[in-house]
Amino acid sequence: MFRNAFLQALREIRRNLMRSLLTAIGIVIGIASVIAMVNIGKGASQSITQSVEKLGSNTLYIMPGQERGPGNRGAIEKPFKKKDLETLRASIYALDAISPVESTSMTVIYKEQNYRTSIRGVENEYLHIQNWKIEEGRAFEKTELRTGQNVCIIGQSVIKNLSVTAESMIGRKIRLKNFSCEVVGVLEAKGANTFGMDQDDVVLVPFTLFQRRIGGSDNIHLMMAAVKENIPLEEAKIQIERVLRERRHIEHVEDDNFQVRSMTALIDTISQVTTILTMMLGAVAAISLVVGGIGIMNIMLVSVTERTREIGIRMAVGAMAKDILIQFLIESIVLSGLGGLVGIVSGILITLGGAKWLDITLVIDPSITVIALVFSMLIGIIFGIIPARKAATMNPIDALRYE
Repeated sequence: MFRNAFLQALREIRRNLMRSLLTAIGIVIGIASVIAMVNIGKGASQSITQSVEKLGSNTLYIMPGQERGPGNRGAIEKPFKKKDLETLRASIYALDAISPVESTSMTVIYKEQNYRTSIRGVENEYLHIQNWKIEEGRAFEKTELRTGQNVCIIGQSVIKNLSVTAESMIGRKIRLKNFSCEVVGVLEAKGANTFGMDQDDVVLVPFTLFQRRIGGSDNIHLMMAAVKENIPLEEAKIQIERVLRERRHIEHVEDDNFQVRSMTALIDTISQVTTILTMMLGAVAAISLVVGGIGIMNIMLVSVTERTREIGIRMAVGAMAKDILIQFLIESIVLSGLGGLVGIVSGILITLGGAKWLDITLVIDPSITVIALVFSMLIGIIFGIIPARKAATMNPIDALRYE
């Protein structure tokens, strides 16, 4: 019976092909939108997560002050000192590297060229933490770091904007603020980070030099640390907090006046936000499925009206009400199912194009594809039941009289 009903449904769809295609467009658009939005959303989430991990999934950021709200710190902020850094370096076995970081924006002058860039006071371990290699020249020497000599390492964007080459800048002097420094190294290119900021737009100077000539104090407002492989970030974080609480004489009942943060927390936050946005986009796209379902119900009601005499004849020759009900219900399911299949193919094609255009990770989730197909079938059942019941409850005599 079901086989015959299915074949009959295909014949009816083929007989009114243009009307059937126009009716199925709503389902096609709905299914394609849901699949494309969910897949592109997941691809964007994975791309952002991977980009953030490149910044250092094993990196800890140690800052003075306690966070009181989104982007806000407490009013009292006690900076770190060099002794805090040395204590952490000597006592925390979980750390692979640790470096102070201070930064500001200044104009770099070389001959007739000048360019405003980021000046960062660091130590050599900063390069290890950031997985940054020297393309030309060398890193800072111990004596340069200890005494704060006027030397610097420059990024590729600085090279480009000063209209020079990496090789020609080694040993040359550039001017920063009211002092000059010798270029001893050039960093390899890293490009933009997750947030679109140019990582190569930087000049690194010894931290001691930054404190003496730029910062004007011995305060440290940021320390970056890389955790050893196979050691959980949380374990290293606990060790750092314990040492700093002791160093800063914080009582057991008092809150920390510093914070230790990791990229893991940022990755978790980004994943939660992108998941919520993806669900919202999918829900908005799913609204078009309801519109498509209403279109199916409308066209099936028209079909029932057009085939009133056919229904009367079938009942007269022995067809039961359930046979008529199943016939029209299957026609509705087949119509929405075909629309669902076309929508799945369209959604995958949109996903491929969107991932390439947006330059994000390609993700095609099989589960959302199956769910979309099942949902399209349910649309056919839900919105086809009313026309099918109308056909099944017709009076055979009235149906045969219908013109």
